Amino acid sequence: MSENTFFPIRSWSEDDKPREKLLLKGKAALSDAELIAILIGSGSRNESAVALSQRILASVNQNLNALGKLSVAQLNKFKGIGDAKAITIQAAMELGRRRRAEEAEELQKITSSQTVFEIMQPIIGELSYEEFWIIYLNNANKIIAKSQLSKGGITGTVVDVRLVFKTALELGAVGIILTHNHPSGTLQPSESDKQITRKLKTGGEQLDIKILDHVIVTESRYFSFSDDGIL
Repeated sequence: MSENTFFPIRSWSEDDKPREKLLLKGKAALSDAELIAILIGSGSRNESAVALSQRILASVNQNLNALGKLSVAQLNKFKGIGDAKAITIQAAMELGRRRRAEEAEELQKITSSQTVFEIMQPIIGELSYEEFWIIYLNNANKIIAKSQLSKGGITGTVVDVRLVFKTALELGAVGIILTHNHPSGTLQPSESDKQITRKLKTGGEQLDIKILDHVIVTESRYFSFSDDGIL
């Protein structure tokens, strides 16, 4: 039999149908569950790979970001998922995260708070603890460097103002964007967030280095001090 012999999709097993669909219609035509089914390859005796994938997605409310946070042990709780399949899912989720990060790196010029979010969300948006980062810009608002200033527990970080401006002077930056994440998901700035913003703004005025924005990043949304008129 020729290796090019075509078998209609109805003759394929349930576990193979997503592969056939991808070949015929392209990857964009597949649902999230069908893509995951291709990753895991097979289901169990009583459940196809697609049905198993649908069940896994239902457990995280169809949220791929939440799926990416599941541990191997948590994935193993689903009948039909062993270590190998769990690791495959985790690897695919991590590749997706890294791809988003690399795409964001191509945005060399900051044009809006949305740009800041697109750059920083893959880095800090899904962390379970706070990190405070500084984006240093030249006079064309192009990124010179991004630097993690501090990281802390669930409730906050410590910011070293002197280090912020020491680095800015070394880099020759004329503009700075502050950004940190809120693991709780809340978008409202705390009083501490406002205080450190005012402190850095005052320090920058003395050195002719402008604080352009402070962007709070969560998993799917952001808050901009500049957009809200409180910078």
